[in-house]
Amino acid sequence: MYENIGRIDRLLRLLIGLTLIAMRVLGMVGLWGWMGLIPMATALFKFCPAYMLLGIKTCKVEPELH
Repeated sequence: MYENIGRIDRLLRLLIGLTLIAMRVLGMVGLWGWMGLIPMATALFKFCPAYMLLGIKTCKVEPELH
């Protein structure tokens, strides 16, 4: 796996994931709130399988070594 998620993208995924899980724990949403684990996991691994399939990369391009 290679990184395809940038810094801002990771931060947003973490915030969304934590918000969904907190809402589930507080009883504000149903069981689907546990789906917040998905954006948190992709942020942790810096890799999104959907981005790979769509050819999206939000992280900075790494310089090539010659």
